[in-house]
Amino acid sequence: MIVIIGSINMDLVLRVPRMPMPGETLAGERFMTIPGGKGANQAVACARLAAPGTGVAMVACVGDDAFGTQMRASIVAAGIDDSHVDEIAGEATGIASIMVDAQAQNSIVIAAGANGRLDVDHIERARPLIERASIVLLQLEVPMPTVIHAIELAHALGKTVVLNPAPAPTSARALPDELLQKIDYLILNEIEAAMLAGLASEDIPLLADRLHVQGARNVVVTLGEKGVYGSFADGQKRHLPARKVQAVDTTAAGDTFIGGFIGALAQGRDQFEAIAYGQAAAALSVTRAGAQTSIPSRDEVVL
Repeated sequence: MIVIIGSINMDLVLRVPRMPMPGETLAGERFMTIPGGKGANQAVACARLAAPGTGVAMVACVGDDAFGTQMRASIVAAGIDDSHVDEIAGEATGIASIMVDAQAQNSIVIAAGANGRLDVDHIERARPLIERASIVLLQLEVPMPTVIHAIELAHALGKTVVLNPAPAPTSARALPDELLQKIDYLILNEIEAAMLAGLASEDIPLLADRLHVQGARNVVVTLGEKGVYGSFADGQKRHLPARKVQAVDTTAAGDTFIGGFIGALAQGRDQFEAIAYGQAAAALSVTRAGAQTSIPSRDEVVL
């Protein structure tokens, strides 16, 4: 079983010809409400891309509003166990306001809402679920004390711990070395890698080496159209170029990659096979609009 501990958002997506300048009113194009949130996106990606029979469950919070009802229905429809998705009375479900321009680049603002109420007590109540898991996946769209407690618990239980430190932490000390040592796979983009490594550098191998020194065992850096760099505890290091596709919307491409990577690991594939599978899934996702609506199924992914 794969357990995802993280955020659930409703994405409010607006297509724009370009990003507006400060103070400018710009005429937009199509508007959509699409299920999202890094935690939910990655859970849906795992559910769609892992082998049949791989259980996927979420530990999360939604509000007692219409978005919360819609998001829970979306999670259940994807085949995800929602028994530890709690509804918080009087709280709004998290939202992400997303603008996507004509070049398929996006700009995102998040309001945490109920995601900010996911606390240590929720993690403890979900302990029996975590005990049944083989892989525990987390991000940083819920409170940091909750993330830290969940990592420590999953590590103590002998689970494979995966962290996507997004949104980018504000400093290299956001995740102390002793916590990095409890993470089996650190999956992040180049901005997050530089922030965590505390280095103003675009040298990806250098950043990965620095993260290893800080305690990270296996580091996977996603580079968008430039591909993925993997640096692993067994000494293997490799850059895998990205597939060439015509991008429509890059929202949730990273989440799709992570779901494919984790799904492949759960199937017993090696680390570079897992990267290639995640890349193939992400390449398909950017040819479609939206977050969860863009995530392909395992039957669509061709290596």
